[in-house]
Formats: sequence, structure tokens, C-alpha cells
Amino acid sequence: MRMIDPTTSARELTTLGGGCFWCLEAVFDQLAGVTDVVSGYAGGRVENPTYRAVCGGATGHAEVVQVTFDPAQISFREVLEVFFSTHNPTTLNRQGADVGTQYRSAIFYHSAAQRATAAQLIAELDAAGAWPGPIVTEVCPASPFYVAEDDHQEYFAQNGRQPYCQFVVAPKVAKFRKQYAGRLKK
Repeated sequence: MRMIDPTTSARELTTLGGGCFWCLEAVFDQLAGVTDVVSGYAGGRVENPTYRAVCGGATGHAEVVQVTFDPAQISFREVLEVFFSTHNPTTLNRQGADVGTQYRSAIFYHSAAQRATAAQLIAELDAAGAWPGPIVTEVCPASPFYVAEDDHQEYFAQNGRQPYCQFVVAPKVAKFRKQYAGRLKK
């Protein structure tokens, strides 16, 4: 499995779950300041899980993306603002028609500063009534990250004409592109 090296100069790493990893990857791939996005699995009990096992719900893993970003170009808070605006963080273990713990909203923090930023932003969003219900996003320490199989990497870019991509991923990407037009990669 490919491992991510968060120690490269001027880079920070975060791991986020917000439903199908294809959606999150397609969004974060286009965000200025993000240098790498890898789809994978985190938060489970089984080593080296497969997509089929994770989708079955028995491994405890969430579909996640591991996002490497340059904090000189985009802050962790800004990454989280995009994250919260591109999925529904109020539905427990569900995003649209995708149901199960593998689709839970989760922030796997890699430092105490990330944990504090996530908790603060969630409190602010809840206090502002940004969503019709309370945010149920898990905020937990980073756990082992397992890179998803090759056919799940850059899925939307390679399979954009497939029905799931057209009806689920493409609208999220379009909403993101409109809302964050000034933050897109050149």
C-alpha cells in the first residue's frame, strides 16, 4: 500500500470522511493549496480492508480522503469550511442514498491544533444554525489510513460519465466550483 509522508516541507495532512470518497476527492483535487488527495479507508478494526469489505459495513472503516495541503496557501480551517459545505454533516452514517457507517461524517485529526480547530468550527456552525440540525461529524484521532484500490483513485476524473458520477458527484463538484470559484486551482 502507498503511504503518505506528511513530513514533506511546508505541508500538512488531514483525513476526512463525508460520504463517498469519490465526491470528496473530486472536490479537493480542484482546491488551490491542496497538493495531493488520496482515497482510502480509516477508523476501522481490520488491517488492509478492501472496498467490498468496507462497503459491507463489517470493518468499521469510513470511506475517507487524505488531503495534503500547503498551510501557507490554505489553512486547515479553510479546508474544513470546504468539507462542511460539500456534504451534509447532520445525517448520522448517511449521505443521500449512501447509508452505513462507512459513509459517516468524520474528521480524523493529525494534531491537537487540528482537533481544536475542528471543535471550534463545529461549535460556530451549530451556534449559527448553518444546518437544520446539529452536526454529528466525528472528531477523532487519526487512525491507520489504508489507500483504496487503484480504480478508486481519481474516480470522477476517469469515470465522469457514469450514472453515479453524473447524478451524485457532478452536482457536488458544480456547487463547490460555484461557491469557491476564487479558490480553484489555476
